[in-house]
Amino acid sequence: MTPENDLSVVAYADGAARGNPGPSSYGVVVYDEAGVELYTGGRALGHGTNNQAEYEGAIAALEAALRLGAANVTLRLDSQLVARQLTGQYRVKNSKLIPLHRRLVDLRTRFRRLTIEHVPREDNKVADRLANEALDEQST
Repeated sequence: MTPENDLSVVAYADGAARGNPGPSSYGVVVYDEAGVELYTGGRALGHGTNNQAEYEGAIAALEAALRLGAANVTLRLDSQLVARQLTGQYRVKNSKLIPLHRRLVDLRTRFRRLTIEHVPREDNKVADRLANEALDEQST
């Protein structure tokens, strides 16, 4: 079931892990087409890998877009692995990533259009900062 409106958003997601595996978190920011910030969030995840955190961030970004009622989403990630797995360029081989990938595939069906873009780390600074803030809060 896709939303009935035409809201388009751009969502940035990032994951972080200190130690990899180690304490992990994600950060998410969602903007409307005019660049107005609609949502920001970050969450500590506990022990995990960077790739798990990247997936959790992508899931959180799409869930936030759903709560906002978005029909069209551009999801921007600085994780080349996750971006390429979501676009089908890479297979998902890691058993811990398979259920996270399945969740994203399921979320994809909830939008009229979902575009996945790999972006340089420099273009993902807000989500990166939010992920690191969540990690900092976890360790205090």
